Amino acid sequence: MADPDASPPLEIDCRELKRRLDAAEELVLIDCREADEHALVRIAGARLLPMSEWLARVDELELLRGQPIVVHCHHGGRSLRVTHWLRANGFPLAQNLAGGIDQWAVEIDPALPRY
Repeated sequence: MADPDASPPLEIDCRELKRRLDAAEELVLIDCREADEHALVRIAGARLLPMSEWLARVDELELLRGQPIVVHCHHGGRSLRVTHWLRANGFPLAQNLAGGIDQWAVEIDPALPRY
């Protein structure tokens, strides 16, 4: 039996995130790209919190403590760094979206523009 207090895997793939969103599971989807990237393409429901603003917006992050969080960026590199930071700072339920929004556009929503 799985330990209910165990952290989830560090990364989540697009299909699992889609399944969780479709099931209306409680989670916070954070886009850590910059505003200009977010303006080009976004996953519906994602909250923009650019990586460059994290330290200045720590108070907002505190409100998310204890909640399941999935972080995404363009290809998954920046969001992986953010996920590691979150986990190191008391957010054990944080996960990175493997492949980022680019993989999401390929596997889940091909109508989304790619850049």
